[in-house]
Amino acid sequence: MASKGTRKLVPESKQGLYKFRTEVAKEMGIPFSEYNGHLSARECGAVGGEMVRRMVKSYEDKLK
Repeated sequence: MASKGTRKLVPESKQGLYKFRTEVAKEMGIPFSEYNGHLSARECGAVGGEMVRRMVKSYEDKLK
């Protein structure tokens, strides 16, 4: 059975998410690139967590 975890709901968003990810990582001082094998799971999780926080905050701000 194929994994659904990496499938994007909107495939066209891939570039935007990559740009957002690198922007967040840069602000956090984490060297993010095409290949991230040198990063720890903790660093990758920190970037992903911050991305989610910002997306939720952006959505909440739109609701106000």
